[in-house]
Amino acid sequence: MSSFSKLSFAFGAIALSTSVLTPVHSLAGDLPRLVLQITVDQLRGDLINRYGSHFGEDGFNYLLNNGVVFKNAHHRHANTETIVGHTTLSTGADPAIHGMVANLWFDRKTGEQFYNVQDPDFPLVGAAGIDAQNEIDPTQRAATTDGRSPRNIISSTLSDEIALHFGPESKIFGVSVKDRGAIAMAGHAGQAYWFSKAEGRFVTSTFYRQDYPSWIADWEARGLVASYAEQQWTLLREPATYAFSGRDDQPWETEMPGFGRTFPHNWGPADNKYFTTLLTLSPAGDAITVDFAKTLMDAEELGRDTIPDYLSVSLSSTDYVGHFFGPSSLEAEDNLAQLDRRLADLFAHVDATVGLDKTLIVLSADHGAPEHPGYLATLGIQADVFNFDDVDTKPGFVRLQEEFGVSRDLIQNFSNPYVYLDQKMIADRGLDPIAVEKAVAEELQKLPGIAYSVASSDLRDGTFAQAKITDAVLNNFHSERSGDIYVVFEPHWFVADLDGLVVASAHGSPWTYDTHVPLIFSGPGIKAGNVSRRVETVDVAPTVTTFLGTKMPSGATGTALPEAMPE
Repeated sequence: MSSFSKLSFAFGAIALSTSVLTPVHSLAGDLPRLVLQITVDQLRGDLINRYGSHFGEDGFNYLLNNGVVFKNAHHRHANTETIVGHTTLSTGADPAIHGMVANLWFDRKTGEQFYNVQDPDFPLVGAAGIDAQNEIDPTQRAATTDGRSPRNIISSTLSDEIALHFGPESKIFGVSVKDRGAIAMAGHAGQAYWFSKAEGRFVTSTFYRQDYPSWIADWEARGLVASYAEQQWTLLREPATYAFSGRDDQPWETEMPGFGRTFPHNWGPADNKYFTTLLTLSPAGDAITVDFAKTLMDAEELGRDTIPDYLSVSLSSTDYVGHFFGPSSLEAEDNLAQLDRRLADLFAHVDATVGLDKTLIVLSADHGAPEHPGYLATLGIQADVFNFDDVDTKPGFVRLQEEFGVSRDLIQNFSNPYVYLDQKMIADRGLDPIAVEKAVAEELQKLPGIAYSVASSDLRDGTFAQAKITDAVLNNFHSERSGDIYVVFEPHWFVADLDGLVVASAHGSPWTYDTHVPLIFSGPGIKAGNVSRRVETVDVAPTVTTFLGTKMPSGATGTALPEAMPE
């Protein structure tokens, strides 16, 4: 499916005549030849500085020294998860508008959890299916189909707007280990490739194309993935140079079979069912992604003419390492040091093939991360993890069940952070659904570890107490996809269960450790410097589209940042 037929499919008929596209070359002028959008999954806003002593001059420091650095950038929505943050960065809209309110939401029509980018109409191209045994990314297992597409993203993306403005000569790609990391950025008009752990290769769906280009087969034939077999993740530098050198085995770290909690971490044989999963749980995942992205750049000749092209590279290892070892760990520290090398490698390739002076680079993150309560306890900060499984056995809920004459199944589904009530049960009992919703919300908020419990009826009616947190919840509210109640846990509390795995960190809150992310723009005409005022991630897409002279994405509510405009 071509870029323009996909846009037509997603947004309605789009008529782009030859006469409209004729002046594109003259319109391009001195615009950047490539927009390179880098999203580092779970890169909390402080981590670049915290672990910066390990960095060379050509990775993060290239951006810090040559770009404008917004030091106080935040997501303003409440549910700081992967698909939510990526889509906000690509659309300039809140999830209330772009529709991606969570990695998972409950579909009342089917009675099943729904994975954000699943789409049965567009199966994977030549692939066996979803990673059914994926122990690292349980949201993949929650998908009920192996089809994938961006159709659930309601707004256009900045990459869509580039395609609309500059025409079919503008090439649009998104690459990531995660399907949602690639799809959210490639938008409706581009092509997305992501890493299938089941098959150990990059795949796409029939939404984008019906077969694979020959260069992908050539990349697979090089055997990069298989080359990690029987190898180890070892420290990049001398152990004594790390802040966490004496804390390699922290009790809250998660142990995968054969991988261990201490260095070196073994990837094991290629026929181990966890082999490709373990690659993504280490710097190898980013190394493979960057290598694939460089190959794509060469094969598709990105940035080789005056028409701006777009490439998104979403790097996932920081997220996986953070979940399993925590952001304060030797693994997280070394992973950032190795990511810096990967960025330097990518920038060198861009400079050699396109020219950094002809490339607009945007680096940010989809969310941050909390610290594990065990780590916080060493600093005297009280925190805990929350278990939602037994909520309906608490005395207040037992009383509600008796009062309303309902069973324990009144809470039909909890897809963090949303509680979905059994509306059929409520209707069958002749109960007032709003009264039940508010009563359940009130009882939830009484539980230790829950700071706010906001009923959706209050969000619809505007009767909630105005505050920064409730505003963030409202920014996350979509009437068809959000649950009946939004749960905000107390600062430093989180649900540590990831589909049966107990993890060291789990993001998703509106607190600053989850909302604060890096934001750096580097490119032709941008004056290097630091900006300390608060900006928001909804500003990213309007800034890029303003830089290029296109219209903003259809749902954008952010503002173009003047410091990131060319002088």
